[in-house]
Amino acid sequence: MTEPVQTPISSQRAESLSASLESPAAAVRRHWPEYLMEAAELGLFMISATAVTALLQHPASPLHQAFPVALGRRALTGLAMGATAVAIIYSPLGQQSGAHFNPAVTLTFFRLGKIAGLDAAFYVLSQFLGGVSGVLISALFLGMVIAHPSVHYAATRPGVYGAGPAFAAEFVISFILMLTVLSVSNSKRLARLTPLCAGALVATYITFESPISGMSMNPARTLGSALPAGIFTSLWVYFTAPLLGMLLAAEVYLRSGPSRRVYCAKINHHTHRRCIFHCGYRTE
Repeated sequence: MTEPVQTPISSQRAESLSASLESPAAAVRRHWPEYLMEAAELGLFMISATAVTALLQHPASPLHQAFPVALGRRALTGLAMGATAVAIIYSPLGQQSGAHFNPAVTLTFFRLGKIAGLDAAFYVLSQFLGGVSGVLISALFLGMVIAHPSVHYAATRPGVYGAGPAFAAEFVISFILMLTVLSVSNSKRLARLTPLCAGALVATYITFESPISGMSMNPARTLGSALPAGIFTSLWVYFTAPLLGMLLAAEVYLRSGPSRRVYCAKINHHTHRRCIFHCGYRTE
């Protein structure tokens, strides 16, 4: 594989190299904006998720009445959440932090050696705080609507088939998502399409897979809804399956060819904003 060339990122490369040499305490002091960005990104995603769920699932909503078929409502939800994910990745926040907003994604890039251990820890903590905060903020605006059984804080729970199939489904969709992200983002020709590919998968999964597991792929997203809702049904599924699926995807990607390499932990690296990761991009 030819190493991608991205311009202008010379300052990013310098920042990444200097970050690898500084002390952990200095790194935390310098990288705290990225930690807050990760919290904000999942918070915004959860605000969107709860609002869309309320609009399409609450029986008093005009949109719910306009789309009486569940598949149609799931398709609209998928389009809305896929678009939300794409917008966050392309946003200034996502361009700088890397737009993980998912502990499973962060820990997979940590295993790949693309993010320092302390940064990974603060990313994960920020993501969990952001998920809970987003749902609590939504509750302030939606009131009792968010607690209605048809909305229930946009909680993710196993479907009628139970926890076993939910685990399998979460594992498979997480595996496919991470393998797609790694394959596309590390291709010079396709890298710019990574956010669109990720958003398309999110939309597809919500439309067709969500009846099986609720479609999470994200421990912080699930806990963000579970805590305010008081729903902890099969929480282990959403803390284990996404991470295991993504870690396996990383192994498959690395072992699928001698030239396979992961260049950076950013989902979208076509940006002027700094990169705090162990970045492997070169500049012209």
